[in-house]
Amino acid sequence: MPTSDTPTGRVPKVVISEFMDEAAIAAELGAFATLYDPGLVDRPSDLREALADADALVVRNRTQVNAALLAAAPDLKAVGRLGVGLDNIDLDACRNRGIAVYPATGANDVAVAEYVIGTAMMLLRGAYGATAAVAAGTWPRNALMGREIAGKRLGLVGFGAIARETARRALALGMRVTAHDPFLPADDPAWRPDGGAVARVDLEALVAGADVLSLHVPLTTETRGMIDAGTIARMPAGAVLINAARGEVVDGAAVVDALRSGHLGGAALDVFQQEPLDAAAGAAFRDLPNLILTPHIAGVTQESNVRVSRVTAQAVRRHLSEGRP
Repeated sequence: MPTSDTPTGRVPKVVISEFMDEAAIAAELGAFATLYDPGLVDRPSDLREALADADALVVRNRTQVNAALLAAAPDLKAVGRLGVGLDNIDLDACRNRGIAVYPATGANDVAVAEYVIGTAMMLLRGAYGATAAVAAGTWPRNALMGREIAGKRLGLVGFGAIARETARRALALGMRVTAHDPFLPADDPAWRPDGGAVARVDLEALVAGADVLSLHVPLTTETRGMIDAGTIARMPAGAVLINAARGEVVDGAAVVDALRSGHLGGAALDVFQQEPLDAAAGAAFRDLPNLILTPHIAGVTQESNVRVSRVTAQAVRRHLSEGRP
């Protein structure tokens, strides 16, 4: 059923500019004129042309839904976000136009939480890059005596849904968990998840006491560059830093310097100030065996892609069919 402001007989059009589960598209958006082209994000002129008569747009994090793009979409009514971060969407411009924005809240929490715990275990243990050496017969046992995750202190910067999922898994592994979140009251029941309690501390104490520091904050004026050289210097020697939030939250050059000096025992970076990371920008990260780089994939698994796609497609379908989420 078309919305009330859709001309009679016209089927609403949905444009999808980045990758998405195709079964969710068929199941939820099959009744619409749907253009699914995950390469549109890299062809701006084609994307603008496709949006000229579009009623909805579905994106991930790379499509910049800014005022210029919105100007090319005069009939746009809804934007679906295959994820939760909204820094690539001009929310004020959407609000001024009456365009609804639907993030896939909660759909990739588990994927990110598992990424954080998995990379923390790999970096603390430090043994999983030895395949070539073992196969060559060098048998480097003494050099690979790593650390256990049990008993380590996990510090979470931000304590939203993803951080809470991470905390539950960390507590189950015997970690001690602290978090800093000025927007979550001290009496909120989230501080006492199943399996233990999470200590609420200020940022300075969190940084100074974390064997593993994991970032779970949106990109805002306050969080941009919050993990800089000074902050890293206050982390315990040998600590591990994990960033699956936004690249601009961390000073990447400071991370490299701390890894090379040995102050950081390891780091996992899933997000970068420049995405995709090209070879020139990536050169700074070469030859660091205690560094894990991944291409903004922490929240994307086969399972989470299905969930994120379904939740987003359902929200767009409901909006176009009924004018509500």
